[in-house]
Amino acid sequence: MPTARTRLGDQGEEAARRFLLDKGYQILAVKYRCRWGEMDLVAQEGAELVFVEVRTRRSFAFGTPEESLTPAKARRLLAACQHYLQQRDGPEPSWRIDLISVRMNPQGPVIDHLRHAVEV
Repeated sequence: MPTARTRLGDQGEEAARRFLLDKGYQILAVKYRCRWGEMDLVAQEGAELVFVEVRTRRSFAFGTPEESLTPAKARRLLAACQHYLQQRDGPEPSWRIDLISVRMNPQGPVIDHLRHAVEV
């Protein structure tokens, strides 16, 4: 049975997915997992692959979503991205890692999109 934290995360990921679709992105994978970590969303914007980490909060009492992206988490994201890219056929495309922060409130989710959140 999912915990309240898991349900909140799932709601945030779904809000982020809809946000990206509305912006014209194509969603290639949801919750991509490998031994190195998990990528919440893998999308494509034009010819560029976009790996998306989604951070969801109800409030910023324990810090902002951006602050929760630690150097250790960034290393795991990079490793998961590399694994995803190795599984593809053909030349390596241009790619980046974005962070989407979702703040859930009674009026609906508030979404911020930080492109190139992790420098490659």
